[in-house]
Parts: sequence; structure tokens; C-alpha cells
Amino acid sequence: MNNRDYERIVQEWREKPLSSAADIDVALDNFRVLFAYNSNRIENTDTTYHDTREIFDKGSVSGYTGELRTLFEIQNQKYCYDFLREKIVNREEITPVLICELHKILMSGCYDESRWEKGERPGKYKIYDYVTGDGVGSAPEDVADDMKSLCGEIANIPEEKALTAAAYLHLKFESIHPFADGNGRVGRTLMNYFLMTHGLPPTVLYEEDKKLYYMALAIYDKSEEISGFEEFIREQTIKTWSRAPKPVKTLSVFM
Repeated sequence: MNNRDYERIVQEWREKPLSSAADIDVALDNFRVLFAYNSNRIENTDTTYHDTREIFDKGSVSGYTGELRTLFEIQNQKYCYDFLREKIVNREEITPVLICELHKILMSGCYDESRWEKGERPGKYKIYDYVTGDGVGSAPEDVADDMKSLCGEIANIPEEKALTAAAYLHLKFESIHPFADGNGRVGRTLMNYFLMTHGLPPTVLYEEDKKLYYMALAIYDKSEEISGFEEFIREQTIKTWSRAPKPVKTLSVFM
């Protein structure tokens, strides 16, 4: 792990002008497409980079013949980015209301029939339990309190502790699993939003490295250990912002 590379990337990020939505567009020009593509593809392998790029650049896809849900998922990523631009500039805090707004945007048109018939809705906490990893997350009746508590825990975090807090935010959010679907997409977006509002560069969690990602989630569920995931974020950040990114080759960061 090359901490100097990570610190260099952090310094370069902090030297970027980030005082307006237009600045954010410049800083995240390629990143936002890579993030949307990889975040969606972790959950849905029908996602393509070409379709993602077209939607971000043109607002539509020509000759699309795939599942409509996949198209909605990509479009929603763009809507979510547009929604967050000014909030990143203003460094607005993460609240349960913001989280539910993100979920509503990211999952609009994407709930399957079985969840819809149960009364589950984008932007609303889950009504029923859903299996995730080794468990089901927080009980539905506990979700609101758990989310309020999590938002309180990450409030007023100094920049020098922001990376650790971002890792904790993502892992804890996924362990709560507050929604019937779309928790991974929302969790990855929240993590990057937190990083950027605390002076750190966002990161792509690459689909090709999702086994390591899932391992980190499983380890946290069993031991509440976050240091390995924090290291993983550093590696993925270097991979994201380096001109010639190198794939993660080992599982050692979680050992």
C-alpha cells in the first residue's frame, strides 16, 4: 500500500477549485460516469459503460434494447449526481431526510413487483426484512432510530478523521440495510458524498474488485472491523485517480 500516492491524490484534489457546481462538473467529469457504471454494475451486470456514457453526455441512449430497469438505474445515477452538485459545494450534512431523498432518486422505477405489492416504495424505509449477507439488517421497526443515530455519529467529524468515518458510514449503513432494495447504490453514493464534503477525493469501488468489497462488508458484520475497508478505499482511490490504475492483486488488506 503506497500511502504517499494516496496523500498526493488528496493534495491534488484539495488544490482543485470546488466552489461552484460548474467546478464540481469539471473535477468529476470522467469520475461521475465511471462511478455510475461501476456502482450499477456491481448490482446489475447488464449495465454497460457505453450506455452510461451516453446518458451522462446526451441524456438518452440510441438503439437501446435492454431491460427498462437497467436504463432507469443509469438515468437515476445522473439525476442523483445533478441533485448532489450544489450540496457538495455547500457541504450540506447527511441527514435521514437526505438519505431518503437519495434513495428515492436512485431507485425510482426500479422496485420489482413483489416489493411493490408489499407496499415498499423508493424513498421509504423497509416494511419487511430482506436477507443480506449473513442477516437481514436492522428490524424494520428499528431502522428510523438506527439511521438517526448513524447520522449523529458522523456529524462534526474533522477532516483528519474523515476517511475512517467514511469507511464506518458505509459499513454501518449496509449493516442496517434500511431499504427494501438499493442499499448498495445509496451506501456508495453516501460514502463519496461524505468524502467530498470533508475535503477528500471520491472513489470508484470497481466492479472487478467486488469480491474484496463484499468481503469487507462480511467482516464488518461479524467483527465490526473497519480498518481493512479503510485500506481498500485508499487502494481504490489510487486506482480511480491514477492515469494507469493497477488492479488489486491480493486479499491481504482484509487479513
